[in-house]
Amino acid sequence: MFTGIVEEVGEIVDVVTTEDAARLRVRGPLVTSDARPGDSISVNGVCLTVVDPETGEFGVDVMGETLRRSSLAGATAGTRVNLERAVAAGDRLGGHIVQGHVDGTATVAERVEHEQWTTVRFRVESGLTRYVVEKGSIAVDGVSLTVTEVDDDSFAVGLIPTTLRETTLGERTVGSTVNLEVDVVAKYVERLVGAHTAGTSQGK
Repeated sequence: MFTGIVEEVGEIVDVVTTEDAARLRVRGPLVTSDARPGDSISVNGVCLTVVDPETGEFGVDVMGETLRRSSLAGATAGTRVNLERAVAAGDRLGGHIVQGHVDGTATVAERVEHEQWTTVRFRVESGLTRYVVEKGSIAVDGVSLTVTEVDDDSFAVGLIPTTLRETTLGERTVGSTVNLEVDVVAKYVERLVGAHTAGTSQGK
């Protein structure tokens, strides 16, 4: 589990692809300072398992399902990524509960610069906005953010200078693709309510 509070911006240094998978090598001195094989690290919001950690770098295997659902399919050497280690028991939950299970991607549709912050609107084409609510939480490229506005196919967030400076979201321009993870509670509620509604209908 993660909190959506990015610890450092790392860089992909190597990509080896196969028919339906990829092996990435990621540079991240902070997150690898205590990394061991089998540990979980969030890479742009995707929970990946550490293999072959060494000084300042670690490897990860990315299966086809993850490549299809996330922006990691387009990762190349030099791609900058948000990194976060799994939260330890007793740590502060500074953001919100983030599983690292990306639900899909979105595209930056608009950026509006204000004096002390930036509004970014994301276009979503996969129907995920039904899980998004105003003032609710969402993870964008692994960053815990608060939704300021939502409609049928898009939502907006406000980014403060710290977020713009210390995550890759400051580099995202109109047309950029980002990973999304919606609030898992919303998905459970939908499934439970749907099952209850179906059961009630069958009982009539």
